[in-house]
Amino acid sequence: MRWMLLLFMSLSLPALADLDYSLKPRQIAEDTWLLEGSTDNFAKANGGNIVNTSFIVTELGVVVIDTGPSKRYGEAMRKAIASITDKPVIEVLLTHHHPDHVLGNQAFTDVPIGALAGTTELLHQQGDAMAENLYRLVGDWMRGTEVVLPTRTLTPGVRSFGDHDLRLLGLGGHTGADLAILDQKTGVLFAGDLVFYQRALTTPNSPGPAVWLADIATLQGLPWTLIVPGHGPVGSDQQPFEQMRDYLTWLDQLMRDGAANGSDMAEMIRSLIPERFTGITLSRYELIRSVSHLYPRYERGQMTRVDSAADK
Repeated sequence: MRWMLLLFMSLSLPALADLDYSLKPRQIAEDTWLLEGSTDNFAKANGGNIVNTSFIVTELGVVVIDTGPSKRYGEAMRKAIASITDKPVIEVLLTHHHPDHVLGNQAFTDVPIGALAGTTELLHQQGDAMAENLYRLVGDWMRGTEVVLPTRTLTPGVRSFGDHDLRLLGLGGHTGADLAILDQKTGVLFAGDLVFYQRALTTPNSPGPAVWLADIATLQGLPWTLIVPGHGPVGSDQQPFEQMRDYLTWLDQLMRDGAANGSDMAEMIRSLIPERFTGITLSRYELIRSVSHLYPRYERGQMTRVDSAADK
């Protein structure tokens, strides 16, 4: 039995050694660092590293924004932070509950992990299922990963961390509970998944385009200098907002028209994608998902209540 165990270990160790996120922090503003993920879909090749996470080195210590898709990622993130500063991590701020943003929480259980109340509730309800799905999608990268719930409830307002005053905004277009963070010292806006740029947006839990478009208007009106989207490259101009508004408006009208015309879901997922969106990563894949998430609401909106019709 011992030789079998040794053989298994010898076969497993090289594979595990390849599971290295190789996170390379990039400074994008004063005291502010970005770990930029791929705009691809979840895959074993990327270990689920499709997300932007960030950290701010303040006078008091390091504030982390989102922890990534796995325990292994969270641990790699802490090493990346240590390569930049010897200041301790003092708090984590989570933008929302989706797994690619929160399943690195295990690496930060020694500090407060803050989130909106709705984010904590959604992670409590859906976290285990989302983690299991990532295990299926990315395999060994997820070894040992378990859901760790936030330990601090965040409310909108300004939180000061040394010389950095962070304005916390409670919004909801992406999941119903979405935190955006504006660093009032640098003007860097951490938009979470309220903003996707050059990567098609995702809609699980979204209350719909109308709420999301209102959130985009709110963010756009802030005194930002740089936009860190949840997915995609950092923006220094209006283009990320304009792309989001354009796409959400098109998606909303597409489904309104489909429901009014009596189109079924199979027809909707084959809809023509405008040429201006075809260069956005995963545009067809995410259209299929968005139709499955959102279209039934549009269809219900076209239905006439039988009892109401009878009363007329």
